[in-house]
Amino acid sequence: MKALVTGGAGYIGGTVAAQLASLGHRVVILDDFSHSNRKHAPRGIELIEGSVLDRPLLDRTFEAARRSAEPFDCVLHFAAFIEVGDSMKRPEIYFENNTCGSFSLLQAMLAAGPRRIVFSSTAAVYGDPESVPIREDARIAPTSVYGESKVMVERALEWLNRIHGLRYASLRYFNVAGAPEEEGGVLRGEAHEPETHLIPLVLDVALGRRPSIRIYGDDYPTPDGTCIRDYIHVTDLAGAHIAALEALDSHDRIVCNLGNGRGFSVREIVEAARRVTGHPIPVEVQRRRAGDPAVLVASSERAKSLLGWEPRYTDLDAIIRTAWEWHQKRYIA
Repeated sequence: MKALVTGGAGYIGGTVAAQLASLGHRVVILDDFSHSNRKHAPRGIELIEGSVLDRPLLDRTFEAARRSAEPFDCVLHFAAFIEVGDSMKRPEIYFENNTCGSFSLLQAMLAAGPRRIVFSSTAAVYGDPESVPIREDARIAPTSVYGESKVMVERALEWLNRIHGLRYASLRYFNVAGAPEEEGGVLRGEAHEPETHLIPLVLDVALGRRPSIRIYGDDYPTPDGTCIRDYIHVTDLAGAHIAALEALDSHDRIVCNLGNGRGFSVREIVEAARRVTGHPIPVEVQRRRAGDPAVLVASSERAKSLLGWEPRYTDLDAIIRTAWEWHQKRYIA
């Protein structure tokens, strides 16, 4: 197949693009590098610099491929802003980039592009769940602008499937972590500017780059008072995307959760990082952040049965160990 991967220079998009290329598929990456680094893009893959908000660029990209002997067969869409806390401060930016950017891409696809898309969605669409583990038929009630920006795209995809026959897979991620094996000399792991995700922040403390790790809220209704999240290794996540793409041959609409099916609290993450790194990691407790549900844990049974997918990394220490190995190299590379 020939695939367009938006946001393909990023942490997740780059891992998926590299896996697709390793399987012999033709891959083209579209990325504006607003939240990624060119040096982390998979090597040997065609790269277009630009935004999904640039409709003329999308039209030219699809039209050029259509006129050639190699039109695009599919799109994997990762280009989005992902910070829950930031979305509650700058909602207009998230609706513009995540929602309007996706609509721009979908319009270009309907005009001249492929009719299959794998969409990077999120567990944030569920908000505060009524029961755990969360199934795909659970109530959709996001508590953050980030989650709402993704819900709006999911709803559009459903209508475009009904009306235009657009085949889609919407994959609702839980917390993605870890680092893939180094490929082609490219080091890729979880890093954001500014960094807001727990595991890289904890590892920064272990490296002495931060004095302590901040825990936002220790009064949640959980065993140790801190938020509980489901962590999935980025390599497992990438494999699920490829499985979903293949499943669109026989299904026109797929909605799946992707997670480990087991939750870990913020304090458990800190303790695991202490074990893996051998470093003391001081903790500083802060007030809760707006938009953070107490517990998010996936039921991934649908992905396992429908996609034939099974996560390989189920042990928390193993996931953090891959992140730690990469994290120690990132400041040297």
